[in-house]
Amino acid sequence: MFANLLRLYQLPRLVLQAPPIRALSTSESRFKLDACNMYEKLKFEFDEENKKRAEFLISTYPEPERRGALLPLLDLAQRQHGWLPITAIQAVAEMLKLEPFVVWEVANFYTMFNLRPIGMFRLKVCMTTPCRLRGCDEIWRTCENVLKLKDGETSKDMQFTLTATYCMGACVNGPVIAVNDDLYEDLDVPETEKLLSELKSGIMPPAGPRRDRFASEPRSGLTSLLTEPPSAGFGMQELCPKAKPC
Repeated sequence: MFANLLRLYQLPRLVLQAPPIRALSTSESRFKLDACNMYEKLKFEFDEENKKRAEFLISTYPEPERRGALLPLLDLAQRQHGWLPITAIQAVAEMLKLEPFVVWEVANFYTMFNLRPIGMFRLKVCMTTPCRLRGCDEIWRTCENVLKLKDGETSKDMQFTLTATYCMGACVNGPVIAVNDDLYEDLDVPETEKLLSELKSGIMPPAGPRRDRFASEPRSGLTSLLTEPPSAGFGMQELCPKAKPC
């Protein structure tokens, strides 16, 4: 019991001052708090609306499986607070009757959870092979130059956080940047500069391809499904063939 309490009280220092395990950046943390009033500064509790949502989420799981609501509750807490301070992790742990360190381990594992304060716009640039073949290195350099940020850094005005990521499931539309929950696809340098300019102005542009095509259709035009589909039952054999006349 004492060991678990000790690990819990060490978490704020671990989260806020030491680089996270998955971080690629070696830059020093900008977020340092006085240990004497750290918990007060990081105070968190679900608001009434989200508390009802959390209780509903938990109620959808049978009693022995309620830890299955862990990921949805962490996401709910992050959407309310912007990131996951240790007090949010503790609040989720209390609702699910789990050890806080267990909840922290889950939050630390998934890259969509933020254990440090981040900017209003979190930009994740896909650097995997299909996007590299389509020029994501130029997109990355453009983001670095325009935002004056390196991987894992957050702007001083807390408007942008820039991170490199891998495979967001939109390979056919690369290069791709995710801004919070939205994907911006078919990017080149001019379109990336335009996107960043709009975000700097506080404008969230429509998500999707940034060139003249719909969804993932070929840019040169359709190569299949060129005619109207036949009606239902086309080509099927008759199940009850008519009797031949005598």
